[in-house]
Amino acid sequence: MYVCSCFGITEQQVKDHAAAGACTPRQIASASKAGTDCGGCVRTIQAMLGRGGCPRRELLDRKQTPATGAEGLPEALPEAA
Repeated sequence: MYVCSCFGITEQQVKDHAAAGACTPRQIASASKAGTDCGGCVRTIQAMLGRGGCPRRELLDRKQTPATGAEGLPEALPEAA
């Protein structure tokens, strides 16, 4: 079934892009153009993506956690002289 009739993007194509790491409607649009013309399919794409786990989002969350020392405690910041 078509999700985006403007560009002929199917549900399966959206699912394939999501499986390849596109986690947001904007990333789906970058990969397929879906949602970039009339915008009528954006809510459908949002619903398809849901709020499930996103590999890229999980990687970003890991990068944003503070660095830990050998004991698993945050490393102290250097004091200003």
